[in-house]
Amino acid sequence: MKYVDEFREPRKADALLRAIEQLCQQLEKPIKIMEVCGGHTHSIFKYGIEDVLPEAIELIHGPGCPVCVMPKGRLDDAISISQNPNVIFTTFGDAMRVPGSTTSLLQAKAQGADIRMVYSPLDSLQIAKDNPAQEVVFFALGFETTAPSTALTILQAESEKIHNFSMFCNHVLVIPALEALLDNPDLQLDGFIGPGHVSMVIGTEPYQFISQQYQKPIVISGFEPLDIIQSVWMLLQQIVEKRCEVENQYNRLVEEAGNSVAIAAMNQVFEVRETFEWRGLDEIPNSAFKMRAEYAEFDAEVKFTVPNLKVADHKACQCGEILKGVLKPWQCKVFGTACTPETPIGTCMVSSEGACAAYYKYGRYSHVAKYMIP
Repeated sequence: MKYVDEFREPRKADALLRAIEQLCQQLEKPIKIMEVCGGHTHSIFKYGIEDVLPEAIELIHGPGCPVCVMPKGRLDDAISISQNPNVIFTTFGDAMRVPGSTTSLLQAKAQGADIRMVYSPLDSLQIAKDNPAQEVVFFALGFETTAPSTALTILQAESEKIHNFSMFCNHVLVIPALEALLDNPDLQLDGFIGPGHVSMVIGTEPYQFISQQYQKPIVISGFEPLDIIQSVWMLLQQIVEKRCEVENQYNRLVEEAGNSVAIAAMNQVFEVRETFEWRGLDEIPNSAFKMRAEYAEFDAEVKFTVPNLKVADHKACQCGEILKGVLKPWQCKVFGTACTPETPIGTCMVSSEGACAAYYKYGRYSHVAKYMIP
């Protein structure tokens, strides 16, 4: 099958792994590589990649899951909007079970709020067309990957003069988050596996500061097994040769300048917030989008009163440390016991891109299973 079998060939994987083993023999010390995207984390565990890499390479799981980095206060704001009379609140499925300070969107739905799962913001726009007497709000989540679809939907709503439609905007930006991680003295990283989906939009140029300012190599990677293994090999080559560059393994889809149409739509509809709270990373300047004033009629934060409170995480939950790469999921004291996908305490166990969910689903079959709570 095109673009599947080619990237899962055992012979190619074996050849890459032998090359990685040879490069590891030239390392001066063990290295830590962070895969930024939660999609990479799940691929790594699904295909057992961590098990076949040499012990000299440790993979660190980063904050590349947009649902996971959402703080409790913003979830409480979303639930507050959904509980307004005459509101239909729409969201992606991942966000339904994420716990706020007292409840989740799924529990709010059970208590009577009209909350509906959708697959795209255009689905929400259609609901607004079908229900002109009600306010329809879309919970806009994601990195630069999903922000263009949100922006284009707003432009569509404006064009069609659909005034009962708005967005609760929580789009976050990957570059400021990476800078915050690099400034963290507790986290010593030797390189990055860069996010493929985000890079399809923003391109490779924005990552130059990682190699130039922080002297760390980064390789933009696809999501198939051979993509990730080849990206590790490319990073090792840079480290052994003492190079720090931005390289693009995912060049079949990622271009240096990114997607100009998507970037233009984002720039037209959004502007950058002065600061935004990230779970585990606290406030990060210039790290999220908000709606421009010209589109205020489509901004749920303008249409509705929201609590806008900062809420601390559950004391037992260590999602913040996991998102920063300081802890592995199995090191959290409630992982697999009080916190499971069925009864999540933190966001990392809920989202399909969460590191805890990946460990829980696939990790028990890997060498880390000996550390995990049964």
